[in-house]
Amino acid sequence: MRIVCISDTHGMHRQIQVPEGDLLIHAGDSLARGTLDDLEDLDDWLGSLPHRHKILIAGNHDWCFQDEPEEARGLLKHACYLQDGGVEIEGLRFWGSPWTPVFFNWAFNLERGDAIAERWSMIPEKIDVLITHGPPAGILDIVPDGKGDLSVGCEDLAVAVENRQPRLHIFGHIHESYGQKQQGNSLFVNASTCTGSFKPLNPPVVLDL
Repeated sequence: MRIVCISDTHGMHRQIQVPEGDLLIHAGDSLARGTLDDLEDLDDWLGSLPHRHKILIAGNHDWCFQDEPEEARGLLKHACYLQDGGVEIEGLRFWGSPWTPVFFNWAFNLERGDAIAERWSMIPEKIDVLITHGPPAGILDIVPDGKGDLSVGCEDLAVAVENRQPRLHIFGHIHESYGQKQQGNSLFVNASTCTGSFKPLNPPVVLDL
């Protein structure tokens, strides 16, 4: 299966050249202001793409999925939306979740520790592809600041991933750490489309699984 990975498009999806593939995965922050109107435009764009399958999770900017969940899910016609849930496609098991550790006052934020660990405990033991909005601690999670690099990923997610060892873990959220890293049995992909300056310049990541 050819999987095309994007994330953090922030409403600029129509500026992206998306390669063909069997499955398109969007790892959250797809919307600009997080409104239902934004989502309607995104869904129209998704419907124009040739991929047989599409999966979408929410991110911390995607307010409508948190504040108007029924309306948001009803508008999404051209992708499978996962929120602490899974789907099997062509024999591969996928699980998606939008949560990230608290950062100011964004959507789908939970405190580090027990609150967010409870969400990660829902991830099945046997999973091929894990999709979260944010990274696990220590893997493609670096934000540069004036005093050095900061690792801002989720420690409890790192523990959950280590215990389950999915073949592929796709995320975004930390624009500055776009890229791939193999660690153990898992390939980690930060698929952030936008750069640290919020320009949609990072190309989609294409993988064969």
